[in-house]
Amino acid sequence: MQKDLEIIESKLNALEASSDDRYQRSMISALKGLTENQKQIVNEFEHLKKAIDLLTLQIFKVEKSLNSKQ
Repeated sequence: MQKDLEIIESKLNALEASSDDRYQRSMISALKGLTENQKQIVNEFEHLKKAIDLLTLQIFKVEKSLNSKQ
């Protein structure tokens, strides 16, 4: 998904560079803002996935430790 968003952003940059109309440029600017926000959301989601994976790993380690002491 991150790669797709980068491709969209690249295409928007090209459209903005070739646009002569002020309205088109403002619409492209809004789309670029939305694309950038979407990229940040994807990044945050990836961080959350990593945090959940690390937390799950720690839970398994604690559970294993408790089971071996019994």
